[in-house]
Amino acid sequence: MQADAALSEEVRSHIFPRSRLKGEANLLVMPGIDAANISMNLLKVVGGAGITIGPILLGCSRAVHILTPSATVRRIVNMTSLAVVDSQQSGTQISIPFA
Repeated sequence: MQADAALSEEVRSHIFPRSRLKGEANLLVMPGIDAANISMNLLKVVGGAGITIGPILLGCSRAVHILTPSATVRRIVNMTSLAVVDSQQSGTQISIPFA
């Protein structure tokens, strides 16, 4: 499904009339890191009201929570909270690499 259909129920109902999905998507899957970065920055500026959680790399043995240099304090707190919950649910320890 393309982004316009994922983010607009009106477009999605026209393209996929039998879809059971309702409302706007809260998760977008990208084909590569470049597409993910472009999309995240676009959505953050256009409609995110400055609140973003992510990016999160999935498909590894554990989720990888990524903070970019432009991360705000609020984003760092949100990602840290998410990492703690993920860690508690999976029973693993959090490792935080410092550059």
